[in-house]
Amino acid sequence: MAAQCLGAICGCGLVKAFQKSYYNKYGGGANSLADGYSTGTGLAAEIIGTFVLVYTVFSATDPKRNARDSHIPVLAPLPIGFAVFMVHLATIPITGTGINPARSFGAAVIYNQDKPWDDHCCSGSSGLDHSLVQPLLQS
Repeated sequence: MAAQCLGAICGCGLVKAFQKSYYNKYGGGANSLADGYSTGTGLAAEIIGTFVLVYTVFSATDPKRNARDSHIPVLAPLPIGFAVFMVHLATIPITGTGINPARSFGAAVIYNQDKPWDDHCCSGSSGLDHSLVQPLLQS
């Protein structure tokens, strides 16, 4: 997890260095809660979105599945990509979609403004919560 966070910080730093005008125009890619939504709503949206993604990944890559469970078992990336797409459609208007806590953290560190840090509890914690809860549900 530390390596992911460092990679996100480095990646955001490179974007800021090479594309400063776009970086500033789009708020550094940092996630923040949209106006009109409470922190609880944002946190719930991120938890549900992360749950959908992680559950889909675990289900699609479950080693207990065999070829008879699927017509084409090598297409596991298809449901995963579809889950990412659907979660983004649902949560971009609310939180900017922070289903990857490392990416949310890296953008908040480099952008370093108050609003992304104030709202980081929504975008940064949902993945950490599910890294503990999801394996219990999948077994």
